[in-house]
This record gives sequence, C-alpha cells and structure tokens, in this order.
Amino acid sequence: MIGSLRGRLLDRHLDQLLVEVGGIGYRVTVGDATLRWVGQAGGEVLLYVHHHVREDAETLYGFGSPAELRCFEAMLGANRVGPSLALSILGTHDPAALQALLAAGDIDALCRVPGVGTKTAQRLLVELQARLGVQEFTGVVPAAEVGADGTHSDVRAALGQLGYRDDEVNEVLSGLPGDGDASELLREALRQLSGTR
Repeated sequence: MIGSLRGRLLDRHLDQLLVEVGGIGYRVTVGDATLRWVGQAGGEVLLYVHHHVREDAETLYGFGSPAELRCFEAMLGANRVGPSLALSILGTHDPAALQALLAAGDIDALCRVPGVGTKTAQRLLVELQARLGVQEFTGVVPAAEVGADGTHSDVRAALGQLGYRDDEVNEVLSGLPGDGDASELLREALRQLSGTR
C-alpha cells in the first residue's frame, strides 16, 4: 500500500494531480483543501496518501498533512460516508475545526458542507463523534480542575489540544467571563471559534 508520495508535480486538472516519483506518474485525487496549497506544475510536492481499493478500481487520495489523512480514513469508516463526502467535509472544515464542531454538536457547521442537509448532518454528527473520538467537554476538562483561578487556563489547554492557534485562543478567551464552569466556557469558546473558520 502507498502511504505517501514525494515527487515532481507534472500536471493538475480539476481534482487530480499527476505526481512523478522515480519516473512513474501517479494520478492522485485531492480535495479543495489540498488544491489550495499545492503549487504549480514543475514543483516538488509531498502528499500523504490513502490507497483506496475497490473491486472495480484503485484510487489514490492525497492530503497535505497526516491529520487530514487520519480524519479522511476515520470518516470512511462511518456509515454512508464515501471518499467524495469525506473530501467535501475536509474541504469545508480542517481537522481541528471539524473536531471542535463535532465536540460542540454544531449541526449548522456540518450543513455548510455542500450536499449535506439537516438529517444527514445529524447522522454524521453522531457517527463522526464516535469515529473521531470526540469526548464530551466534561471529559476534555476534568471536573477536579474546574475553578475560578484555573478556568481560563483549563479552557486554553483544551483548545490547544484541539489545534487552535494561540492568537485565536487569546481572542476568544478575552470575551469570556473570568470564572464559571470550565466545560460551559469551553462550549461557548468552541461555538465562537467554529464560526470564524
């Protein structure tokens, strides 16, 4: 099985890249997220690859980071989520944003994925929460650590684990109360952050 490709980008057409590695050209299907960062033909490219095998075809799906690849593969295990839908989800929400919206139970954010309506979003929410290991916030921020003095640091740590940058975290924390239940503050922070990505 092919796990990654590093080589020269020979061509890009619609959702496919042609990458030459050791004189062999590999046709790799990619999503919008990968198309946004990959360079022009002639440059070097590194793709993390999922080798998808079916009875009638073998397809390589390429990603710019191991996190995107892991999310894609986890989504493929969900009921009625194929490669096209998984790519579409990752094209709308990067892995950190996806995990945050799943943790927050944000149906509206899932509905922003092209072709996903409310019923599909509700099903996806439950399936992907299980597949991507999203815990309730009470699991992310242990109850023993909740307290007025450490509440913001607990929320900051949880947001950092979900992949948010320091500047994003600082901005959202500045608008939250200085004390209160950490899990409630984290829920509110994620609601705000999922709307900005």
